[in-house]
Amino acid sequence: MCPWIWRDTTRLILSPPDSYFTVSLFFYGDGSRWIWYVDFERPYRRTSIGYDTLDLIIDSDGTHRWKDEDEYKQGRRLGIITDDDHKKVSQAQEEVIGLLACREGPFRDDWSTWRRDPRWPCPVLPSDALTS
Repeated sequence: MCPWIWRDTTRLILSPPDSYFTVSLFFYGDGSRWIWYVDFERPYRRTSIGYDTLDLIIDSDGTHRWKDEDEYKQGRRLGIITDDDHKKVSQAQEEVIGLLACREGPFRDDWSTWRRDPRWPCPVLPSDALTS
């Protein structure tokens, strides 16, 4: 397996503390906005290989679509996503759709001028990320 390098977009992640969602904004290399991407998940707690999510993809014009619904339902059936987690994710979904409709919260600000500081080092995956 060859190493993989993220090249085509820049990703800005907005992760409100203790929230059951994070909002990412992807930019193309030329700085043009691509999409908003909302992950519905337990409050942010990184593991060695990432974290599981139910996703909402929002185009720059505000149209949106759900992703990973089948995997989420399977997690519910297996008890991985508890009733309490499901309730909090449902509340977070309603909150995000409301914020999007009103262009509030992370959807209010124009992030199109944000750029990664070129002095920041490139992130590196753990050596076992592809085998765990």
